[in-house]
Amino acid sequence: MAQAEITVTPVGNKAELGEFVDLAYRLGRSDPNWVAPLRIEAEELVNPAKNPFFEHADVQFFLAHRAGQPVGRISAHIDHLATAMDPAQGMGPGTGNWGLLEAEDEAVAKALICRAEDWLRDKGMTRVLAPLSMSVWEEPGQLTKGFDHPPTVMMGHQPERYQHYIEAMAYTPAKVLRTYDLDVTKDFPPLIQRIVQSGQRNAKIRIRNVDRSKFDTEAGIILHILNDAWSDNWGFVPFTDREIAYAGKKFKPIVREDLIMIAEYEGEPVAFMMTLPNLNEVLQPLGGNLFPFGWAKLLWWLRKPRTKTMRVPLMGVLKKHQSSRLASQLAFMMIETIRQNALANYGAKRGEIGWVLDDNQGMNAIAGAIESTVNKEYTIYEKGL
Repeated sequence: MAQAEITVTPVGNKAELGEFVDLAYRLGRSDPNWVAPLRIEAEELVNPAKNPFFEHADVQFFLAHRAGQPVGRISAHIDHLATAMDPAQGMGPGTGNWGLLEAEDEAVAKALICRAEDWLRDKGMTRVLAPLSMSVWEEPGQLTKGFDHPPTVMMGHQPERYQHYIEAMAYTPAKVLRTYDLDVTKDFPPLIQRIVQSGQRNAKIRIRNVDRSKFDTEAGIILHILNDAWSDNWGFVPFTDREIAYAGKKFKPIVREDLIMIAEYEGEPVAFMMTLPNLNEVLQPLGGNLFPFGWAKLLWWLRKPRTKTMRVPLMGVLKKHQSSRLASQLAFMMIETIRQNALANYGAKRGEIGWVLDDNQGMNAIAGAIESTVNKEYTIYEKGL
């Protein structure tokens, strides 16, 4: 018996956008390692009135139907800040993206990806980098290693079959993003301990907690360092002021002063490391719902988080210091300070560092020196249009 035809149509109203959001929950719930995002956050992500990404991007959502039932979804988008970047950094003129892929089977995925490609081609794009859901700062890449355990906070998780669907459509890897697993209950190797102790004796170096009572000021310092430190990295797209404020609002409930460090050298902030308690450990049992009792569990956890895992999503050192030994010394000092705090104050057993670009020699070397190991990889693919 022939299967019903697949139709792919643009999302055109609030009800269809609701279907778009629902699909992730319906298709994801059978995967024991998928963590449902809070429904309110999933809705904000695709809401132009809430998500400042839409202020510098053209976005179109699509739904796939078979026999009148929704069976898949995809977003197609052009980030004008990304297309303005140097092509040597991965983005650049003519580069569009798709993301937020969900599909019941390969035929649905193919129809959706083809429709996204057509939309990008009609907009004048000549190349696609995907998946990006939706900004490179959100959930970039298709999971290609580490399907056997849940993601940490603010990381994606896609079925392995999606990797095969993408690669079958002539997409080739453009960049691999790694995350590293670290046993935080173990002391670092003697060499690293000596480097940390040497820095602690250096009167020019100060490692300090952020001050949550000065959240906006501290966030400004961190974003200044981040924009400078990452500005030459592959895939870099600068934050807008509205995106900084939006990210601050999302981060603030899980920010802990003793888990975010700013390193000062001769009184100047030159490096930072942000660490977050793994919110996914409390979110996973909620299934994306705050009601009837999820909100109470979440609020109770946020008052004093206890977590097995910490994630380091962001760190950076000003470019002027990146080629010096000071850069790695500051990194080791911040990691060690946070490691001790995570162990003593939150009951943590492991940390996850990432994502890290596969060709970021400095960060990969630091990860190796502290005896962490790659536990997940996300691949961003490319294809000419």
